[in-house]
Amino acid sequence: MSYRLLDAGWSLGPPAAPGERTPKFSPRDPETDAGHCLCGPVHVRGAEPGMTLAVYVEALRPGAWGWTAGGGWPHPINQYLGLTEQGVNVRWQLDPQRGTGTSDRGHRVALRPFLGVMGLPPAEPGRHPTSPPRFCGGNIDCKELTVGSTLFLPVTVPGALFSAGDGHARQGDGESSVTAIECPMERAVLRFELLPDLCLTTPRARTAEGWLTFGFDASLDRASLIALAAMVDLIQAEYGCERAYALALASVVVDLRVTQICNGVQGVHAVLPDGAIERAST
Repeated sequence: MSYRLLDAGWSLGPPAAPGERTPKFSPRDPETDAGHCLCGPVHVRGAEPGMTLAVYVEALRPGAWGWTAGGGWPHPINQYLGLTEQGVNVRWQLDPQRGTGTSDRGHRVALRPFLGVMGLPPAEPGRHPTSPPRFCGGNIDCKELTVGSTLFLPVTVPGALFSAGDGHARQGDGESSVTAIECPMERAVLRFELLPDLCLTTPRARTAEGWLTFGFDASLDRASLIALAAMVDLIQAEYGCERAYALALASVVVDLRVTQICNGVQGVHAVLPDGAIERAST
């Protein structure tokens, strides 16, 4: 499926100069459209709770502009740094062809685009905010989910009802200022596969580096434990060993990384690099 996506803030064009207003998509419902600008939900035929939806990221092309905020509102990091009243809005010119972004002060970075939001809805009735990531995906904000990666999501409702958005041209682990290079996506190609026999309780991903498992919780410590437990499960299944032995292997070769700390619910991903564990000879 091919998407063309606005940035998370519903912008129709690049961020305006100070004192001007950025044009926004309208009309928008102040309640149902208060969160990220997303495309979906996509109904996946045959999807039922207990199955897994594999999402293959096949192509991503960011738009020609982006923005990153730093300071300016009462968020914990801004409070810690004394930046609740003082902030900047960095504007970026993006060159997808060359794979570079240049800030309005002339600093250049290499682009590594991904979608911050890829997920399924929780099964509970009601309206659910787009900001917190959940066990069924959503605002994961993991910079590793670039082209060539595959995200595996636990199906929670009939039809899966997949949504995506929140284009990022580049982000560091943690998403420290609460924003990455926020940008539209001119083209995002995702392919879906339903895995009826794979039952997950948290997301996992396959990347060029290896396997990732995710944990989300209001506590960063708890998020770390969830991600690590999911990785222990994966090692058990991959190498046919008992749980304690899998934990010992994880302690030797698995890295825990902070995915993001900015969405109220903290994110951690555990990484098992390819080739880190050689299979036992028989």
